[in-house]
Amino acid sequence: MAEAADRDPGPAPGADPDPDPEGHKGPLTIYLVKQLELAIRSFMDEALRSYGLTTFQYTALTVLQHRGGLSSAQLARRSFVRPQTMHEIVRSLEERGLIERAHAPGNRRTMEARLTREGEELLAACAPAVQELEDRLLLDIPERRRSAFRQSLEDGLASLTGRHHG
Repeated sequence: MAEAADRDPGPAPGADPDPDPEGHKGPLTIYLVKQLELAIRSFMDEALRSYGLTTFQYTALTVLQHRGGLSSAQLARRSFVRPQTMHEIVRSLEERGLIERAHAPGNRRTMEARLTREGEELLAACAPAVQELEDRLLLDIPERRRSAFRQSLEDGLASLTGRHHG
């Protein structure tokens, strides 16, 4: 009798074996997003290698390009790395002359990083390789669905972080 209770009875008669209302089977969306992130990072590292950059360094440079004058802590948050990691990234980029740091206006204790002309030029040189990867990512997504794909990624990010894009 105890033996029968130990067996998996399976789904109840008439129960929906797939709880996903859209009928998706397979891995969780978060797993697919992680796989996509890892693939992008691998291809980005490959594309940026000839420029002497890692994906993390490139990300930091692009964050500074869009929003210069950031402390290492702010840059770490916006680049999705730990402050200790960003410290190393900032140090290496500064040694290469791609960024410069100066005291923040009104706060002598905080150092802010900004792109140098050399940093801007390197980003411009990297742009075709990065665009090629972007194009490759979108290649098999029909043009009419690309905007929805991007919007879905932005919506998911906003849901998790509370930061809504406009």
